Amino acid sequence: MGSQSVPRYFPRPDEADAEGLVAVGGILEPEVLLDAYQHGIFPWPVGVEETDEMVLAWWSPDPRAVIEFDDFHIPRRLRSTLKGTRWEVSADERFEEVIEGCSQAGDRVGNTWITPSMVEAYCRLHRMGVAHSVEVSARGRLIGGIYGVAIGGMFAAESMFFYESGASKLALVALIQHLRSGGFSLIDIQQMTTHLLSFGAKDIPRDLFLDRLAIARAETALFGRDVHWRL
Repeated sequence: MGSQSVPRYFPRPDEADAEGLVAVGGILEPEVLLDAYQHGIFPWPVGVEETDEMVLAWWSPDPRAVIEFDDFHIPRRLRSTLKGTRWEVSADERFEEVIEGCSQAGDRVGNTWITPSMVEAYCRLHRMGVAHSVEVSARGRLIGGIYGVAIGGMFAAESMFFYESGASKLALVALIQHLRSGGFSLIDIQQMTTHLLSFGAKDIPRDLFLDRLAIARAETALFGRDVHWRL
């Protein structure tokens, strides 16, 4: 694994199966989650067929989706939408509301991997200063946001939501600009979507991602509360 270290609680990520599955089961204690993120592994519970149960699964897909600062761009239509907006952007002020929004917005109620135990686990990481959020509000009402996990100079973006169109996209724009100003070097978005592709996201081989993660996690970066964004 080159400069990569071996996880304490998991198999090596390069031993994942073809779909990126590393392990099934386990617990969402902070030391386990930190070990996972430090080694390019993330939890994503999956449903069991013909039951309502969710099983905790751990993943390290190949390829891995990332956002590079130099490739990131704001789609033209979004620029037009955001011009003149009076929405307010903040960071780490409403973390629990953001993750709850990510689990409940739209049609996600009863149809999401963000289970109550996941919410509890990430709120615990937030209290430890490891998990962070960016919030978008309109006249004090939360209308969108995004949250993720910071390990050194790596930020793993987990999920985002909106109650008003464009709010989650603004949260992403503000997050990327905030990470850049804070000295982060690696932004993990785990798996590619058409939506993220429109912002310039790209896939890279897992081995390259793990090599970059090994460097980034030893770096020092700051996720402060003073967040600004610009078009």
